[in-house]
Amino acid sequence: MRPVLLLIQGMLNDAGVWADVLPLLPQHWEVRFAQIQTQDSIAAMARDAWAQLSDLSADTSVMVAGFSLGGYVAIEMLANPQRTLSAAALMSTSPLPETDEGRHVREKTMAAMQANFPKVVEGIVKFGCHEATEAVQERVRQMILAVGCETGLRQTRAIMGRSDHRHALSRLTLPVALLCGEHDRVTPPALTHELAQCLPHAQIHIVPGSGHMLPVQQAQAVARVLSSLHP
Repeated sequence: MRPVLLLIQGMLNDAGVWADVLPLLPQHWEVRFAQIQTQDSIAAMARDAWAQLSDLSADTSVMVAGFSLGGYVAIEMLANPQRTLSAAALMSTSPLPETDEGRHVREKTMAAMQANFPKVVEGIVKFGCHEATEAVQERVRQMILAVGCETGLRQTRAIMGRSDHRHALSRLTLPVALLCGEHDRVTPPALTHELAQCLPHAQIHIVPGSGHMLPVQQAQAVARVLSSLHP
């Protein structure tokens, strides 16, 4: 029976964010993609992500990997499991609930998105792609523009309402990898180390030469870690 890898993309991403990672994964894996663009909460995203696995037998080996917003969804899944998972990877994400300061910043960002979405996208690209080539930046830019403002607003509201699952994470025993770009300014490496406090058995991978957009900027590193976790 083929092992299954469920990939969960970040905010304002589509499945194309994983395009460079996929060819580097073991060919015997079955890769599936969670859809998180239409729901109003992290819990609803996690519910629909579990639904992507509902047809699998209990003895199928399943790993979940979430990037950025997808990491929040993966954490929600780990805190409220609906089946046994063999491993998990949490990339460029945080275990912390929203702060008052963070909520204020997101509210300002949403107002700016509604006023001039392309301008906000330029800021997201520059802030999230540390020293990336213009080709990489353009790829990220076009992906975000295609996903669109309404999805971005919905996903931002969902992030603002995320739950605090640190206690639930501390009870986990399955293998977990934590990844973060060395130059990530969106979810800095300090947040990955904070996540590791909840998961003392987890493997930490701080990836050199990458900002926030880890699957795009350092696909080989991401694929290498995923391959080490899953059979």
